[in-house]
Amino acid sequence: MLDGILIGLSTAVLPVNLMWVVVGCFVGTFIGMLPGLGPISAIALMIPITYGLEPSSGMILMAGVYYGAVFGGSTSSILINAPGCSSTVVTAFDGYPMAQKGQAGKALALAAYSSFTGGTLSAIMLLIAAPALAKVSLSFQSSDYFALMLVGLSAVAAFAGKGQVVKAWMMTILGLMLATVGIDKGIGVERFTFGLTDLMDGFSFLLLAMATFALGETLMGILKPEKETDSDMSVTDLGSMKITKEEFKELAPVSIRSSILGFFVGVLPGAGATIAAFLSYGMERNIAPKDKRAEFGKGSMRGVVAPESANNAASSGSFVPLLTLGIPGSGTTAIMLGALISYGVQPGPRLFVDNPEIFWSVIISMYIGNIVLMVLNLPLIPYISKLLAVPRTVLLPMVIFFSITGVYLVSFNTIDVFIMIAIAIAAIFLRLANFPLAPLLLGFILGGLMEENLRRSLMISDGDLSFLWERPITFSFSVIAVLVIVTPLILTVLNKYRNRPLAAPESN
Repeated sequence: MLDGILIGLSTAVLPVNLMWVVVGCFVGTFIGMLPGLGPISAIALMIPITYGLEPSSGMILMAGVYYGAVFGGSTSSILINAPGCSSTVVTAFDGYPMAQKGQAGKALALAAYSSFTGGTLSAIMLLIAAPALAKVSLSFQSSDYFALMLVGLSAVAAFAGKGQVVKAWMMTILGLMLATVGIDKGIGVERFTFGLTDLMDGFSFLLLAMATFALGETLMGILKPEKETDSDMSVTDLGSMKITKEEFKELAPVSIRSSILGFFVGVLPGAGATIAAFLSYGMERNIAPKDKRAEFGKGSMRGVVAPESANNAASSGSFVPLLTLGIPGSGTTAIMLGALISYGVQPGPRLFVDNPEIFWSVIISMYIGNIVLMVLNLPLIPYISKLLAVPRTVLLPMVIFFSITGVYLVSFNTIDVFIMIAIAIAAIFLRLANFPLAPLLLGFILGGLMEENLRRSLMISDGDLSFLWERPITFSFSVIAVLVIVTPLILTVLNKYRNRPLAAPESN
């Protein structure tokens, strides 16, 4: 292992590879800031360039673009509520309210520090535990994945305000329903397409995210009267970027917990940074003190730190199944898997032995890339924040343009644009009715994965639900899911009982 690390270090610090790290981080950050163009688009754009490079240099460039795009995606989430990629959707829940309260500078700084912490901790864990983690991820079965998804869905209470749990569950079910549209992957029949060939592929996550957040927010902005302060907002109104000692003491444990959770979720094949961000956000909201819990969704610093730490840690963690098992941990690493194979390099357990310079140089370049991202982004925050000073008459059409363009570039199908507009209009009515939209996305993300793993588990157990308690890992996840669902209900009942007024004594 030590020999491999030294080989990787000598490869990663070559001037040409350091240059590719810088280029990858810069390009990835810029593309990540554009609504609708996430790491998948960024990696796809880089593939033609990497064909002329050495395998290690090409992978270092694509890795830099990957976590640069995840890092940059938080910017548009915070400033204009238009997530740059799916893994930064959660950042918008509290980052955008912070920007609206004049704390955009602090929100962007917190995102930068959290991303650096998540990336650094995950790089260290990846360096130490990659071989062992590969064995753990290989031991996961379909029932374990299904139970893990149950834990993710049980976190839906994290996105519900006081008295809105039922509405949150309704939106989650709607998300699960939308995930069933298209061709059933198990038996190959059409479901809920109403005879329309354009719906055979179902809805894309980007379409749903852009419709509910970016386009929905823009249409709401058009409906609302323009505030006097909007056009006169300047950089001085964006608040300080400094983090006080008290805030550091409060947020450091949040970042560390979320980074560890994000890394281990990223290690699981198929989980990815988006699910890690949702899970970390839900975990932090559920364990936060009562006064801090009330701030979630209204501009909580914990609500920015948790998903930003988790999604960057998961980005590094997703390289474990890619490099050690040849299994892509996310859509982005699936593209990178294709690039590796095109180099004639077969990812898997033999990669340690056959191509140690590729494996270890990619891991070491991740830490270098995190330093580069900090150096690139922190000084640019005051300039990036000037997006808030752009007049609404310019900003709103730009958001609409990037939303429509981003969705169209995924499928090159105009029907997706019309579907996005229809969903955005529906999202406006749901917002006006005070329905939370985040559970809709969570249900949609987990719907397909849950169905696939549930079907496999039922096939193995001959249609019996006993698979939920036969394996220790599955049983543990199932118990956690039940506890997460039941605990808030029990606490609510206890609080009502404690606050119940005492009966007045009867008079004679």
